[in-house]
Amino acid sequence: MVAAAWPGVDPQWSRELAVPSTSGADQPGAVRNWHILDNGPQLEALGLTPAGTLLCVHGNPTWSYLWRTLLAAGSDPAHPWRVVAVDQLDMGFSERTGTFRRLADRINDLGDLTAALGLDGPVVTVGHDWGGVISLGWALAHQDQLAGVVLTNTAVHQPSTCKIPPALRLALHPAVHQWGTVTSDAFLRVTHSLAHPPLAADIRAAYMAPYRSAGRRSGVGNFVADIPVDEFHPSFAALAGVAEGLRGLTVPALMLWGPRDPIFSDRYLKDLIGRLPHAKVHRFEGAGHLVAEDRDIATPVFEWLAARAGAGPATVVGAPTDSAGTAANPAGLEAAAFRPLWDLLDEQAAGPAGTGSAVVEMAPDGTAARTLSWQQLDQRILDVAAGLAESGVQRGSRVSLMVPPGVDLTVALYACLRLGAVVVVADAGLGTKGLSRAVKGATPDFIIGIDKALAAAAALGWPGRRISVGTLPAARRRLLGAETSLAELGRSGARRPAAERTDALDPDAPAAVLFTSGSTGPAKGVLYTHRQLAAMRDTVAGTFGIRAGSKLVAGFAPFALLGPALGAVSVTPAMDVTAPRTLTARALADAAKAIDATVVFASPAALRNVVDTREDLDETGLKALARVELLLSAGAPVPEPLLAEVQQLVPAASLHTPYGMTEALPVTDISLEQIREADAETAAGNLRGGGNGVCVGKPVHGARLAIIPLAADGTASGTTPVTDAGVTGEILVSAPHVKDSYDRLWLTQRESAALPGWHRTGDVGHFDAAGRLWVEGRLAHVVTAPGAAVTPVGAEQAIELLDGVRLAAVTGVGPSGTQAVVAVVETLPPTRTAGPAEPALAASVRTAARTAGVEISAVLAVPAQPTDIRHNAKIDRTRLSRWATRVLAGGRPGKP
Repeated sequence: MVAAAWPGVDPQWSRELAVPSTSGADQPGAVRNWHILDNGPQLEALGLTPAGTLLCVHGNPTWSYLWRTLLAAGSDPAHPWRVVAVDQLDMGFSERTGTFRRLADRINDLGDLTAALGLDGPVVTVGHDWGGVISLGWALAHQDQLAGVVLTNTAVHQPSTCKIPPALRLALHPAVHQWGTVTSDAFLRVTHSLAHPPLAADIRAAYMAPYRSAGRRSGVGNFVADIPVDEFHPSFAALAGVAEGLRGLTVPALMLWGPRDPIFSDRYLKDLIGRLPHAKVHRFEGAGHLVAEDRDIATPVFEWLAARAGAGPATVVGAPTDSAGTAANPAGLEAAAFRPLWDLLDEQAAGPAGTGSAVVEMAPDGTAARTLSWQQLDQRILDVAAGLAESGVQRGSRVSLMVPPGVDLTVALYACLRLGAVVVVADAGLGTKGLSRAVKGATPDFIIGIDKALAAAAALGWPGRRISVGTLPAARRRLLGAETSLAELGRSGARRPAAERTDALDPDAPAAVLFTSGSTGPAKGVLYTHRQLAAMRDTVAGTFGIRAGSKLVAGFAPFALLGPALGAVSVTPAMDVTAPRTLTARALADAAKAIDATVVFASPAALRNVVDTREDLDETGLKALARVELLLSAGAPVPEPLLAEVQQLVPAASLHTPYGMTEALPVTDISLEQIREADAETAAGNLRGGGNGVCVGKPVHGARLAIIPLAADGTASGTTPVTDAGVTGEILVSAPHVKDSYDRLWLTQRESAALPGWHRTGDVGHFDAAGRLWVEGRLAHVVTAPGAAVTPVGAEQAIELLDGVRLAAVTGVGPSGTQAVVAVVETLPPTRTAGPAEPALAASVRTAARTAGVEISAVLAVPAQPTDIRHNAKIDRTRLSRWATRVLAGGRPGKP
């Protein structure tokens, strides 16, 4: 044993000690030799008093080396913590006992060790893999010393309805077990291969060091053999005791998880959350089983420890606030009386409009395929809610809705909300990979879906009991695993007495998890409470004057769902809702004609295609659009020239481009006339702070905005919000309808709420002297050129005014601080091959960008920009940066 050969380990941490054993696996009076990594003596020598002790327990087949980053962080004089990372008996460099030690023995062994060390608290246990169960067993037996628990990829319960993971089934197979875990080092190598990215050679060698021979690997095989596969296993009772004991554990808890784990999948995380509902949870997308190797876990652990220490008694057991303790109404506004999201829907059903249309579905031929009145919609929702309750959906149940906008989705959504279930809305616009990642991360209890969605659920292993939209033939139902259908639930619920269908609703209970578009990384789940959804409804109604009786064409799925809550008649045009650019002028007009529409909501990409296909409109279609009074477009910047063309199609409409995000919709609002006014003032030089970005107007009712100034290195690390004109920085928003938190993304939520009362949007912009907000891009897309931080949108807008340019993106190439500014343009007509732009075009692009104060180093042309799937409008500048780096280095251009 040579501690100096272990990368990342201070040799002073390595200790051996003899510990009297009280385990039933040993003879009375036995003494066992343990190896641990312990920074306690080092802290003592430096005269540092630790805040407490982290007791870190590895799993199989790792050893205390797994926790080296925590040892290093705990040795920092700024926040000293004693970190004791153990090598379990028969593992690492501890004694090979020659006995088979079961789960109960190992929990007892850990107690023997801590008694010998004289640990007296406060102790925070840290566990991974089967070390998670053992650390929790110790925690339950030593609650007088316990201050908290940290868990990484582990499990405490194996459902009887599910098989253990395939990798463990293989390792347990009689033909494989001895050879795979002891005779050879296969089990170790397979485990090490689960790291993302792969382990460096010296790290891998350190992990292998204690297990060089078969004689040193007996504990590895015994650990696998001690997995309780069913209730007849000798260790099942001990595992069940730990699992049930957690339900009464109220100390602070933190779970750091790698979802790319073939062993401990998200279903085990869901089980742990159910037992420790107050825990802070962060899933590191892309990380796997060895999450401590894949990601920096030391920083979040010590941030959590610091927050726990300063939380005070009121938050020790994890009160239901977000991670930053943000108030429910951070804007400081007087809270209005809560009205649930369906309040206006009920009023419409009970009033004079009750027999009129509420939800309309369009057929591809331009006719209304299905219509429900307000009374029919309300009754159908009540019936399905009762049927869902009868099938096991209850308060807090997560229900993933995979249904296109229309009657069925509206019914399912409002039925779930009325029950107090949490709806999970991850639309197909995320693409198969993104959708699958979102659904697995949300771990729904139920999936309500069309055939295609249920087939994907079966093929991709999505969690949740399955409910079909339509009634299926028996064979198809079995194939898709559908237990029932919405129609059957409605019939069943209709037979229940009305008195059984009502229950008081907690306004601050979780109501929905909505997913972001994934345009700047993996889509994030955004958690809303019932109160926040109702505030969103009220803000939209108050800002845009959408009242009961309005008639809404929703070319964007979220607005189709919000329509009934506004008391508005809603129709979704015949289009592929996963591809907004498929909306045609004819389809928009047909939908408008079907309900005599007064309001239209469509994304910028949809409006582009509407303008491009306007020649297909007939006289009745033009008349239907001429009756539209309000048109909204959001999701990406909308150029003024595009709005001007749209205005010709809806001549009586007021055109608005609200700015918002999944976390807060809307945030600001501006009309076409106000855009032109701001542009004119800027051009005349009469507006301080005008220009360089998209003017998105002033805050909506109830919202406040501020800026954290941008530094030269492209960060916004300040702590003082400002509202001064002309100061560029990260945009902050405070409003009653801002999201509650990011779902199972504790670190992300902590960063977004780092300034109490504010949500950090990740967008960059500035105010002008009139108090209007100008958006300049995403913080992640700021180019850090020498001596300056360059925001992309202003230059992009200037370039897009050129003939022959459809879309432009400005991105950076090279090391931070010395990046070259590169423009990538999508040409009209499309260029045949991607690569350097023609000299004349490149010169025009440079000149245009210069008017926005940006010097372009290189200009590249592409046939089509890579855009997000949901909006077909947000350009993936990070992807373009990687592509441009390859092209400018002389690589083959290929497709960006």
